[in-house]
Amino acid sequence: MTPQHRIRADHDARTIVVYQAYSPAVAGPALRAKRFVPPFSFNRMTWIKPSFLWLMHRSNWAQKSGQERILAVRIIRAGWEEALSQAVLTTADPSVVAQAPVHVQWDPERSMRGAALNHYSIQVGIGRGLIRTFAEEWVVDITDVTPTVQKIAALRQGGRSAQAQRLLPPERICPVPPAVAKRLGIDA
Repeated sequence: MTPQHRIRADHDARTIVVYQAYSPAVAGPALRAKRFVPPFSFNRMTWIKPSFLWLMHRSNWAQKSGQERILAVRIIRAGWEEALSQAVLTTADPSVVAQAPVHVQWDPERSMRGAALNHYSIQVGIGRGLIRTFAEEWVVDITDVTPTVQKIAALRQGGRSAQAQRLLPPERICPVPPAVAKRLGIDA
């Protein structure tokens, strides 16, 4: 049986890739600057997702309005772990969640066709108090993966799933410190 709550991500010893979907108005300046700059909002929570397929489901393969550009954001692992160390599950007491600098929720992972799978994908909401740290200290690189998303979507729709599958980013289990895993319900 597949463990229900594990972080699956494209990562190495120093960094982890998270995905975000934005409008061209936000994505363009971020890509040119190689960091988040206005009109990116530093005044509201930003959600980062290490699961490529979950974001494809959420953005309808970059077809939803305001989510037409898919960015692969490489951040330092120390920042990722810092965010998780300050996180509260969104299922916790609402008064605790309201005060938390970082929110974590688990949503069903998705297949390439968008079907819910029997295990979960983590979504991490970075609150206003950490947004600048995320944008200015944790982000190492920002890449526009929209052309790859469009190619995968076309192959998928054309019934060429095996070819589409080969273009997916590599995601494997990303370990976290034991205390963080226990608090956030991450399976060992």
